[in-house]
Amino acid sequence: MNIFLYILLGLTAGIVSGLIGIGGGVILVPALIMLFGFSQHQAQGTTLALMVPPIGLLAAWTYYAKGYVDLKIAMFICIGFFVGGLFGAKIATAISPTCLKKIFGVALFLISVKMIFFK
Repeated sequence: MNIFLYILLGLTAGIVSGLIGIGGGVILVPALIMLFGFSQHQAQGTTLALMVPPIGLLAAWTYYAKGYVDLKIAMFICIGFFVGGLFGAKIATAISPTCLKKIFGVALFLISVKMIFFK
Protein backbone atom coordinates (compact mmCIF):
# COMPACT_ATOMS: atom_id res chain seq x y z
CA MET A 1 0.00 0.00 0.00
CA ASN A 2 1.48 3.30 -1.08
CA ILE A 3 0.09 5.93 1.27
CA PHE A 4 1.51 8.73 -0.88
CA LEU A 5 -0.59 7.61 -3.89
CA TYR A 6 -3.75 7.51 -1.78
CA ILE A 7 -3.01 11.00 -0.45
CA LEU A 8 -2.36 12.19 -4.03
CA LEU A 9 -5.69 10.68 -5.12
CA GLY A 10 -7.42 12.47 -2.23
CA LEU A 11 -5.71 15.72 -3.14
CA THR A 12 -6.76 15.37 -6.78
CA ALA A 13 -10.35 14.54 -5.85
CA GLY A 14 -10.37 17.45 -3.39
CA ILE A 15 -9.18 19.88 -6.04
CA VAL A 16 -11.77 18.65 -8.54
CA SER A 17 -14.47 18.70 -5.85
CA GLY A 18 -13.63 22.25 -4.85
CA LEU A 19 -13.40 23.29 -8.49
CA ILE A 20 -16.54 21.76 -9.96
CA GLY A 21 -18.39 20.20 -7.03
CA ILE A 22 -17.69 16.52 -7.73
CA GLY A 23 -15.24 14.09 -6.23
CA GLY A 24 -16.51 11.07 -4.37
CA GLY A 25 -18.44 9.11 -6.92
CA VAL A 26 -17.06 10.54 -10.11
CA ILE A 27 -13.36 10.71 -9.29
CA LEU A 28 -12.64 8.43 -6.34
CA VAL A 29 -14.70 5.37 -7.22
CA PRO A 30 -13.31 4.94 -10.77
CA ALA A 31 -9.76 5.74 -9.59
CA LEU A 32 -9.89 3.19 -6.79
CA ILE A 33 -11.11 0.55 -9.25
CA MET A 34 -8.85 1.32 -12.21
CA LEU A 35 -5.68 2.45 -10.44
CA PHE A 36 -5.77 0.52 -7.19
CA GLY A 37 -7.63 -2.66 -8.13
CA PHE A 38 -10.56 -2.19 -5.75
CA SER A 39 -13.83 -3.98 -6.44
CA GLN A 40 -16.85 -1.78 -7.14
CA HIS A 41 -18.18 -2.51 -3.65
CA GLN A 42 -14.82 -1.75 -1.99
CA ALA A 43 -14.46 1.51 -3.93
CA GLN A 44 -17.96 2.71 -3.08
CA GLY A 45 -17.69 1.69 0.56
CA THR A 46 -14.29 3.33 0.98
CA THR A 47 -15.49 6.53 -0.67
CA LEU A 48 -18.56 6.67 1.57
CA ALA A 49 -16.40 6.05 4.64
CA LEU A 50 -14.16 9.01 3.86
CA MET A 51 -17.20 11.28 3.57
CA VAL A 52 -18.05 10.72 7.23
CA PRO A 53 -15.65 13.34 8.60
CA PRO A 54 -16.07 16.92 7.40
CA ILE A 55 -13.91 16.41 4.30
CA GLY A 56 -15.46 19.24 2.34
CA LEU A 57 -15.56 21.70 5.23
CA LEU A 58 -12.90 24.11 3.95
CA ALA A 59 -14.19 24.02 0.37
CA ALA A 60 -17.76 24.55 1.59
CA TRP A 61 -16.63 27.42 3.81
CA THR A 62 -14.98 29.12 0.83
CA TYR A 63 -18.21 28.86 -1.17
CA TYR A 64 -20.24 29.99 1.88
CA ALA A 65 -18.02 33.05 2.37
CA LYS A 66 -18.76 34.08 -1.23
CA GLY A 67 -22.52 33.67 -0.71
CA TYR A 68 -22.87 30.48 -2.76
CA VAL A 69 -24.26 28.18 -0.05
CA ASP A 70 -27.87 27.89 1.04
CA LEU A 71 -27.55 26.18 4.44
CA LYS A 72 -31.28 25.50 4.75
CA ILE A 73 -31.41 23.62 1.46
CA ALA A 74 -28.12 21.86 2.27
CA MET A 75 -29.61 20.66 5.57
CA PHE A 76 -32.65 19.17 3.86
CA ILE A 77 -30.54 17.48 1.20
CA CYS A 78 -28.26 16.15 3.94
CA ILE A 79 -31.21 14.56 5.74
CA GLY A 80 -32.33 12.87 2.52
CA PHE A 81 -28.77 11.84 1.65
CA PHE A 82 -28.29 10.37 5.14
CA VAL A 83 -31.36 8.15 4.88
CA GLY A 84 -31.00 7.49 1.16
CA GLY A 85 -27.40 6.43 1.64
CA LEU A 86 -28.55 3.66 3.98
CA PHE A 87 -31.08 2.33 1.46
CA GLY A 88 -28.63 2.64 -1.43
CA ALA A 89 -25.93 0.79 0.52
CA LYS A 90 -28.35 -2.02 1.38
CA ILE A 91 -29.29 -2.41 -2.29
CA ALA A 92 -25.68 -2.14 -3.52
CA THR A 93 -24.35 -4.76 -1.12
CA ALA A 94 -27.11 -7.17 -2.15
CA ILE A 95 -26.34 -7.19 -5.88
CA SER A 96 -23.43 -8.63 -7.82
CA PRO A 97 -20.27 -6.59 -8.44
CA THR A 98 -20.85 -6.84 -12.20
CA CYS A 99 -24.38 -5.48 -11.94
CA LEU A 100 -23.27 -2.71 -9.60
CA LYS A 101 -20.45 -1.70 -11.93
CA LYS A 102 -22.87 -1.52 -14.88
CA ILE A 103 -25.36 0.59 -12.91
CA PHE A 104 -22.55 2.97 -11.94
CA GLY A 105 -21.31 3.20 -15.54
CA VAL A 106 -24.79 3.88 -16.92
CA ALA A 107 -25.33 6.61 -14.32
CA LEU A 108 -22.05 8.33 -15.25
CA PHE A 109 -22.85 8.01 -18.95
CA LEU A 110 -26.34 9.48 -18.63
CA ILE A 111 -25.07 12.34 -16.49
CA SER A 112 -22.32 13.14 -18.99
CA VAL A 113 -24.70 13.08 -21.97
CA LYS A 114 -27.10 15.40 -20.15
CA MET A 115 -24.29 17.77 -19.14
CA ILE A 116 -22.74 17.89 -22.63
CA PHE A 117 -25.76 18.01 -24.92
CA PHE A 118 -28.72 19.41 -22.96
CA LYS A 119 -29.41 22.53 -20.93
